[in-house]
Amino acid sequence: MTPEEETEFKRRQKGRNLVVGGILLFLAVLFYVITIARM
Repeated sequence: MTPEEETEFKRRQKGRNLVVGGILLFLAVLFYVITIARM
């Protein structure tokens, strides 16, 4: 693997991690809001 390919791979992985983190955060907030709304 060339250094360019390695950089591209790391960049893509970071982007995917941000997406997964964003989804988890969204689900946590959604669950919290639903819990508050039902009370």
